Amino acid sequence: MTSWTPQQSALQEILQTIHESTDTRNAAVQRTITHKLNNFTRAPDYVAYLAYILASMPQEEDRIRTIAGYLLKNNARLILRASPDVMNFVKSAVLVAFNDPSIMIRNAAAQDIVAFLGILEPRNWPECLQQLVHLLDAPNLDQQEAAFNVLEKACEDYPRKLDVEINGTWPLEYMIPKFIVLSEHPSSKMRAHAIACLSYFVPIGCQALFAHIDTFIACLFKRASDEDPAVRRHVCQALVLLLASRPEKLMPEMANVAEYMLYSTKDKHENVALEACEFWLTFAEDPDLAPYLHPLLAKVAPVLLDCMVYSEDDLLWLQGDDEDAAVPDKETDIKPRHYGGKSHGFEREANGDDASSKRVGAYGEELDEGDEDDDYDDLDDDDFADDMSTEWNLRKCAAAALDVLAVRFGADLLNVLLEPLKTKLWSEDWLQRESGILALGAMAEGCIDAIEPHLPLLIPYLINTLNDPKPLVRSITCWTLGRYASWCTQPISEEHKNQFFVPTLEGLLRMVLDNNKRVQEAGCSAFATLEEDAGPELAPYLEPVLRNLVFAFDKYQHKNMLILYDAVGTLADAVGSALQNPTYVEILMPPLLKRWSKLKDDDDDLIPLLECLASVTIAMGPAFLPYAGPIYDRCHSIVHTSLLQYQAYQQNPEMDEPDRSFLVVALDLLSGLTQGLGMALEPHITRTQPSLLQLLTICLKHPHAAVRQSGYALVGDMAMNCFPLLRPHVPAVMQELIAQLDPEPKVEFISACNNAAWAVGEIALRFGRDDPEFQQWVSTLIQRLVPILLHPKAPRSLHENAAVSIGRIGLMHPTLVAPILPEFAQAWCQALYEIRDNEEKDSAFRGFCTLVQTNPAGIMKSLLWFCNAIVRWNQPSPELNNMFQQLLTGFKQHDAVGWAAQVATFPPVIQERLATRYGV
Repeated sequence: MTSWTPQQSALQEILQTIHESTDTRNAAVQRTITHKLNNFTRAPDYVAYLAYILASMPQEEDRIRTIAGYLLKNNARLILRASPDVMNFVKSAVLVAFNDPSIMIRNAAAQDIVAFLGILEPRNWPECLQQLVHLLDAPNLDQQEAAFNVLEKACEDYPRKLDVEINGTWPLEYMIPKFIVLSEHPSSKMRAHAIACLSYFVPIGCQALFAHIDTFIACLFKRASDEDPAVRRHVCQALVLLLASRPEKLMPEMANVAEYMLYSTKDKHENVALEACEFWLTFAEDPDLAPYLHPLLAKVAPVLLDCMVYSEDDLLWLQGDDEDAAVPDKETDIKPRHYGGKSHGFEREANGDDASSKRVGAYGEELDEGDEDDDYDDLDDDDFADDMSTEWNLRKCAAAALDVLAVRFGADLLNVLLEPLKTKLWSEDWLQRESGILALGAMAEGCIDAIEPHLPLLIPYLINTLNDPKPLVRSITCWTLGRYASWCTQPISEEHKNQFFVPTLEGLLRMVLDNNKRVQEAGCSAFATLEEDAGPELAPYLEPVLRNLVFAFDKYQHKNMLILYDAVGTLADAVGSALQNPTYVEILMPPLLKRWSKLKDDDDDLIPLLECLASVTIAMGPAFLPYAGPIYDRCHSIVHTSLLQYQAYQQNPEMDEPDRSFLVVALDLLSGLTQGLGMALEPHITRTQPSLLQLLTICLKHPHAAVRQSGYALVGDMAMNCFPLLRPHVPAVMQELIAQLDPEPKVEFISACNNAAWAVGEIALRFGRDDPEFQQWVSTLIQRLVPILLHPKAPRSLHENAAVSIGRIGLMHPTLVAPILPEFAQAWCQALYEIRDNEEKDSAFRGFCTLVQTNPAGIMKSLLWFCNAIVRWNQPSPELNNMFQQLLTGFKQHDAVGWAAQVATFPPVIQERLATRYGV
């Protein structure tokens, strides 16, 4: 082989540790072994020892050698810092092991080759690629398949690394024709590998494949009726990838492709059907392909509808009929939740739509609407409706495709599906009914206008279906009702409320207390959606709602308890100060405090409870005061302990990094207490040591953006609600705030930067007009905020927060800011004209008007944008409206002819509103 040789003592130590690792019964031994194995990784030739055990120690048991092979794969990146001798030894050894007589050793070596070929890249290990391709012609079928298996994984994991020139040739120019030939191989495994390998080069636009694209497509059609379902699955997958990246190649044959895909979507092998169903999802998602898909709607939609019926396998897995409310959850049922803190943003005038509403996918998971700032909040709430394991399946894919088709084609889709849907919804077979209700929910967003006339019939049908004996029917009905909650909660008339809103409310509350856990989960999630849509309309029903939710605290197992916290928090956000009624406080607080007292400071369940309490505190306001002491103390203690733990970790990186979620959520609850109680918190803040403000200043320096984000939110909330307590610490805080203001923050820093920009404006307002202490920071802040406002790549939310703070600083210190007004006037007006009217926007505009009064020449080049921003207001405060009037009248009086000429160039709608509202 090569010149590296093992030291016997080191080899024995590693071997001994691997032997000991097979004793899985003793947790203490396992911990020691993990520690030892981690220490071995520091040895520069550790990977060579593992490769030696795998390839050169046939006297050891296969199991021991295989473990060495898996450790080698897991530590494969260490080869990048190995010496040439070690690297060459490892490369040779895994190729030797790949030809070992034992299948276990060969399989372990195969995984090592995939890992090393990816890390080293084929250009640095061409002999490996050569050997694998050479083995495709081996006389032994097992060797052929083993080599193709490795190549398939490599093509799937890193196709671009294979699409390179090596020593003057392009390996793919030989490999791709070879794969096309092998798609005719007598072995179905070889045919499947061939089609799979070829398909992975489609999305990367590989020239070597596209040179043979017509042959490739012909080979797919030839294999389309292959007797082996694995081959057919890869054919479908390849056609999906072609549709996504080279649709023009399929369009001439689309009639045949569509027929084949419809046929395959009904394949009795679910893996084939699922790949085929992906074709329709991909087709629907591309708006440019809509004209080609539209004529196929009448055939495709009914097939998708039929795919949404639970299969026998689904039902076996789901065991959905149990009354299992009293059965404790397995810990594996509970998905990890990532908590990331709150971010300060504004609602925009988006054609009257509420920009804050969440979109729910057709299979119950929340979809992010591409908000560039939402990196902070990825609470994993997926698949509540039919939580059939977490895996993607045919039913979910069909529902997702139907969802996208509904958005794309609206009423046309409903026209196609009206009759089949009716048949399903009124079927005797509960499985058919259930799938029809899922379809109705999937179509809710796109087809709402077309479905609306039918809702007076459908909503009572759904409410009645909540009585179905089958839990799976009740749970999907909850989800679908949640999808139509916004229609049910519309304040159209008393009659609408009594006929639709109240029965939906009562029905979902019943489901919250169902005896089946899946129904509870779906009911609770749908009820939270209803709460969001109903908002203050829920206030008259608070007592029965709270009594039901509180009853659930005693009934729910672990997993659903987390959803219940969310429903209570959402309720508090929805009804706000209506929750201050002492009756409601007495219903809700005891069960929350009972849960609170049961949980230790490091219990993961404390996180959603603290999150829930933050909303409750803000809503209850002064009524929360009797409960504030212990809750404040515990938050303070969590913040202090978390910072100490992080400090210890920084001094000793060997330790596990502490979970920052507790720190983030404790800061957010302190924000809630501050908003709800204001200066009433003073006795609690003054008596705790170390002081909250000292701890907060440390949080603002924390390496994790989520901690800084929540820290800045707390700074802004303290400025608004208990400024006297914050003021002595502002110099230390301001230093950190200024450092956080960055015109082009990394994606994960956007929310922290947003909160910092917002907090600066709140602090400026509280210091007051021309305050000498605040003046020292004005020019530095403006030098940071204006570049953010002018930066074309800064996210919209950051533009908005920066603009508001510039306006507020301008309101308090006009003489310092007005001289640079021409630099930012247009960008400022562009950033804020779409924001909904609120107090923050009002104070920012009052500041901007003050700057214009101080430097009227500074607005002249941006007059159109300023007038546009003025007329976009719906209800400015009397003070702001008066400022608009004075400025506009002043412009007109100063130069009536020039003003008239300027206004004549404005769009008619702006001219009309200026004339109507301000007489100019």
